[in-house]
Amino acid sequence: MTEDAIQTEPTAVNTPVAPAQDTTAASEGAPSNAATEPNEPRRNSRPPRSGRGGGQRPTAGQEQQQPGRQQGPQGQRGQQPHQGQRDQRAPRPARQVHPVLEQLFELHPKLFGARFLPLKLGTYEDLIARHPDTFKTEELKVAMGLHARSTRYLESVAAGHARHDLDGNAVEPVAPEHVHHAILEVFKRRQARSKDDLRPQLQERIIAAIEASGMPREVYAERVRARDAGANAALDEALAELGRQAAKREALLRAFEASGKDEAGFADMYGMDPVEVKRILQRARSDKAAEAERAAAAAAAAAEAVSAAEAEAEAEAEATTNAVPSDDAKDAGHAE
Repeated sequence: MTEDAIQTEPTAVNTPVAPAQDTTAASEGAPSNAATEPNEPRRNSRPPRSGRGGGQRPTAGQEQQQPGRQQGPQGQRGQQPHQGQRDQRAPRPARQVHPVLEQLFELHPKLFGARFLPLKLGTYEDLIARHPDTFKTEELKVAMGLHARSTRYLESVAAGHARHDLDGNAVEPVAPEHVHHAILEVFKRRQARSKDDLRPQLQERIIAAIEASGMPREVYAERVRARDAGANAALDEALAELGRQAAKREALLRAFEASGKDEAGFADMYGMDPVEVKRILQRARSDKAAEAERAAAAAAAAAEAVSAAEAEAEAEAEATTNAVPSDDAKDAGHAE
């Protein structure tokens, strides 16, 4: 049914229903034909039965007025209520807000207002220090726990926003593992309420979090991996997709360098968008430079570790040598 039909078609709520007519009583009050027509079968003296038993079938209006039949919300059996009627149902009662959270909203609307922001580590202690006579410690702990577990707060963490102090100033980034676990928790809650498969959106968010962390894929995976098999599977799928994307960018960069053309000519040769080609090549060069930096840093760290181990070995050897007395010292000791 179209939207226009819903607006123009009358419903049972707005349409008055005529009083039910007792057709059975009317038939019983009519003169009987049995006395004047003795040869007529007895069954014809009864009023005609409506419905499946034979005889007259009632019209649509009569069937609606049959006594004893239950009618649907629209006055017709089996018909679903209109959208307008569904919207008339009473709304859910509003959730009760913890009174301490209401106080926090009044005192620090930038953090606990319409928009939630990740809180600086140690915010509980800061609140106690700034408002020593306002909050009871146990009530504040409960309220802070409710706030930190709310979906709105987890969404702010999953978005990668920085942590903020009581004055609303950004003071520190959220650790990658906290961002990652917030993404997973928000996904679980939304997937539980949705009939759609939200895993593609989950993969996109994990990929964005990995890239925003600036970590190599292997380091990020080691840092955020948990005991949950489903969470680890989602992480592995995102890492695999990142690997495929990086391989495609690297292959395009090699093809460009081997072509001997500029970016516009290379894009024209392959029928690609020049803007997209430029973006992919810049990303591929950035990936290559970052990989070189990581390799150089790893080599420097390994060399430093070797040098430290060698210095420690030399120090131990020198200490051992000084602890063992020489032959001259032994002879001097015997002479005394």
